[in-house]
Amino acid sequence: MESQVRGGTRWRRFAVVMVPSVAATAAIGVALAQGALAASFSVSGQSFKVTADKLVGQNFVQYGGVAEGVDSKGNKVSHPVAVSGFKTAQITNMCQSVVTPLFGTSVTLVLKAGDKGTKIRAENLYLDVESLDADAEFKNIDIGVAAGSTKPPGIQPGTRADPNGFAQQADEAILRNVEQTAWATTAGTFKLPDLNLRLNVGDPKKYECY
Repeated sequence: MESQVRGGTRWRRFAVVMVPSVAATAAIGVALAQGALAASFSVSGQSFKVTADKLVGQNFVQYGGVAEGVDSKGNKVSHPVAVSGFKTAQITNMCQSVVTPLFGTSVTLVLKAGDKGTKIRAENLYLDVESLDADAEFKNIDIGVAAGSTKPPGIQPGTRADPNGFAQQADEAILRNVEQTAWATTAGTFKLPDLNLRLNVGDPKKYECY
């Protein structure tokens, strides 16, 4: 079975990343209420933006979670996220940016890779996403699977999630024209060919990935 979805997905509508079913919304809400925890570390008080021309991920899983960390003043805070996991993934032309206020101005860190013909490659990749826009396609997707019954990579190691809570899985997920805001990314291996990192001072609108 193959399912294809096109259009934008945003957290303010409380739909999980790439969910092709309205019924998934309520189930994710239940998972959040049951205290699922996303990243296995305390996330910073700064989210970051990511774009990519294309992401192809094998053994895709997804469930709702909460990324816990601190805000810019060091106060504890929790962020609802959609946790997307991939056993392996290949990414084309990725940009990542994060903005830091500093001495009355803004400093934007911009990282780019995989833009010269060699794809970024990742293993056991988990994305804790707040919002996403992309064209999405799934192959052999199962919606409504118990999180504890998903195929590898399954629930992120070192984190808590209700094993009986809502999840979905697919043999393959293909995302094109990706724009996302995330709180954390973790991977067992993350290979970044043609890595380029720059710090830019001034109006972040001139430098952010989108």
